[in-house]
Amino acid sequence: MSNAYYQAVCVALVLSITTGAMAQSASNVIATYNFYDASQNNYDLNAVSTYCATWDANHSLAWRSQYEWTAFCGPSGPNGESACGLCLSVTNTRTGTQLPVRIVDQCSNGGLDLDYSAFQKLDTDGNGYQQGHLVVNYEFISC
Repeated sequence: MSNAYYQAVCVALVLSITTGAMAQSASNVIATYNFYDASQNNYDLNAVSTYCATWDANHSLAWRSQYEWTAFCGPSGPNGESACGLCLSVTNTRTGTQLPVRIVDQCSNGGLDLDYSAFQKLDTDGNGYQQGHLVVNYEFISC
């Protein structure tokens, strides 16, 4: 095959990877909180009836407790079963505070629904609690 063919394939691959990476983050997303109480429930996805329990409840306690939990509602990235178990780096846009979280549930509010303990760790100035939500950026990360 010609050198031009390989160059065209490489360009297409780079464009595909770049486009995929851009779809794996979002800015100025609303993050609310939910009382999963993961630590009080021994990080049991079935006990708190998360969407992802079907696929992830049998992971080890170390895996389930490694990161704070969140429900994922978009707006960018995979949804449904394909989002389960993935991790996000979430940044409070007001304070710059960052926290890695694991997707254990889905929701429909178009943002994130963080376990209350994760919300508290990100809400370092208390403004989010007063407003009932945080404005965050998120990016998918390896976990």
